Amino acid sequence: MQKEFLEKLKTLRILYAEDEIGIRENIADSLSYYVKEVYQASNGSEAFEIYKDKKPDIILSDIHMPILNGIDFIKKIREEDRDIPVIMITAHTDKKYLLDAVELHMEKYIVKPIELEVLFEALEDCIKLLNINKVFTLEIDKNYVYDYDKKELLYKNKAIILNKKEMLFFEVLLLNQNRIVSYEELQEKVWGDDIMTDSALRSLVRNLRKKLPTDIIFNLSGVGYRFV
Repeated sequence: MQKEFLEKLKTLRILYAEDEIGIRENIADSLSYYVKEVYQASNGSEAFEIYKDKKPDIILSDIHMPILNGIDFIKKIREEDRDIPVIMITAHTDKKYLLDAVELHMEKYIVKPIELEVLFEALEDCIKLLNINKVFTLEIDKNYVYDYDKKELLYKNKAIILNKKEMLFFEVLLLNQNRIVSYEELQEKVWGDDIMTDSALRSLVRNLRKKLPTDIIFNLSGVGYRFV
């Protein structure tokens, strides 16, 4: 998978509805290595409640589930959201289900058994529709907004000017808000082929902290950095 696609996957929150626990856990475990969050549901009713609470970016849903099947679940979703990408997963190729899926604006229709390569191709198509990397907000402080395409950081709608390495450092922490980013990762993603010395890293962080209205950068000595 291309690096750009992998970076975009890290921002995704996916809702996966599947009543067969073995299949659901296997696919969810595989996805969890790549995406930000996987919310699991065993039927359409449970999935709809998770959707309302978590507002995921993409929905994966089986068709045949108890209580509320996949088609009826997506019908309820479409009453509230016409845009969220939906990937329908099923063991059936019945024309009726295919027609229902088309009418409900499904992005992809995948037949079991699920091949991860096919699933990731479907996710890539969904990402193109979402344009998900357009704008990020910091989970720890909603006053910060970062436009990924324009490489522009705003705080309360005021621009903060960053140099290239400061911008790369900020992006790496932004894409990994829930964990410590190691020194090794910073070397690779911020410095690249250049050598990252301790003094250069400390200088970058010190200057970046001066530019940010609030101190959001935390250092775990000997390990790395994260937002707090």
